Amino acid sequence: MRTILLALCLTSVCLAAQKPNVIVVFVDDLGHTDLGCQGSRFYETPHIDKLARDGLRFTTAYSACTVCSPTRAALLTGQYPARLHITDWIEGHKRPNAKLSVPDWTMHLPRETHTIAEMFKVAGYATASIGKWHLGGPEYYPEHHGFDVNIGGTHKGQPPTYFSPFKIPTLKDGPLGEFLSDTLTREACAWMQSNREQPFFLYLPHFAVHTPLAGKPEVIAKYRAKAAKLGIKTSPVYAALVESVDDSVGVLRAKLHDLKLDDNTIILFTSDNGGLIGGAKNPITTNAPFRAGKGSAYEGGVRVPFIAYVPGSKAMGTTTSRDVMTIDIAPTLAAICDLPVPAGYRFDGVSIADDLRGTAAKPEPRAIYWHYPHYHPGGATPYTAMRKGDWRLVEFFEDGRLELYNLKDDVGETKNLATENPEFTAKLHNEMKVWRTGVGAQLPMKNPKAK
Repeated sequence: MRTILLALCLTSVCLAAQKPNVIVVFVDDLGHTDLGCQGSRFYETPHIDKLARDGLRFTTAYSACTVCSPTRAALLTGQYPARLHITDWIEGHKRPNAKLSVPDWTMHLPRETHTIAEMFKVAGYATASIGKWHLGGPEYYPEHHGFDVNIGGTHKGQPPTYFSPFKIPTLKDGPLGEFLSDTLTREACAWMQSNREQPFFLYLPHFAVHTPLAGKPEVIAKYRAKAAKLGIKTSPVYAALVESVDDSVGVLRAKLHDLKLDDNTIILFTSDNGGLIGGAKNPITTNAPFRAGKGSAYEGGVRVPFIAYVPGSKAMGTTTSRDVMTIDIAPTLAAICDLPVPAGYRFDGVSIADDLRGTAAKPEPRAIYWHYPHYHPGGATPYTAMRKGDWRLVEFFEDGRLELYNLKDDVGETKNLATENPEFTAKLHNEMKVWRTGVGAQLPMKNPKAK
């Protein structure tokens, strides 16, 4: 009997060991071209570049929204922000005298909403959220959404400072002057150390590279000299902040190696929206060749890096042009980690598990959508957008204007082809309206206080 029990225990341990650990590194405001592996000659990101070389890099990747909170909700649920009615950053930008009144949208992630963390927890995983939350107040914090641990997550969207003391109530200060990205990474490594004997899901949403821009003085000096040499106006402080995220990825992977977990840990790396451009007097980054940036209705507002590392997959060390969006993360992890999805739960995203395993067929065009019934200082007025194949359609609600672009021929969205292709534009517009109805998207209304 003792022999049988021992065999059963050993079998249980072996099965547990086969469950892959998962780390999602989620960067705030990192643009599509802000990494070396994405073509930058300015930003130095050797650790992320190595992750891309070791993993699978998606060349056509999108955030679920042009701002942060909706994309965060989409990552955790696998659902469109429009379905969740979380369609702007919390608390949002107020325009009381604009042409349109924004809908009565949801400013938190409801506790009854199913999250990928809850699915991991049911499957026996340890779970932690370490970093930015920005999905509601204390009653909606990560610990109410399937996370065992919440370190650093509050209702706020940016840190008071990047240097300790941080004045973040859910984060223990590091040594005086320690940089926030380093503190979060140190906490993440300590948590992995403590949970190395069981499968774990680590959600690491960095505050970087969001404002207030900050960096280590010696790193800023390096980029200031480099910017002068190259004759570019990109912010050296922003570049130093980007490098802090790259340092984090390097430390995380080194820790996984030390714990002998690197051969059984999936790493996903992406951003919540396109890069923040800044103004003429304070340029931050550029999303070229894509149009505009964070808070806009165009490609620059939603194009992001997306890297997946899956040990042992034959897809590693390659790139793919398959369209991928934030909403695909939850169904992919559910599929690849065999997580229990609640009965009747509906993912809007699709699983890209076969891509990560290297067994996917040739990519087929799919329709993906963005719904932002709000105003933003980055240039957005209320709109819905969609991409299908090479085509991108935007509907602006203030005047009903439709803009159609062929991204294959015009990646910068410079020539509106809607009037030249009225039937095709109408077809896509109808598909867009059907999608809006299907997800229950909220629409803006005429504002009686408009000036």
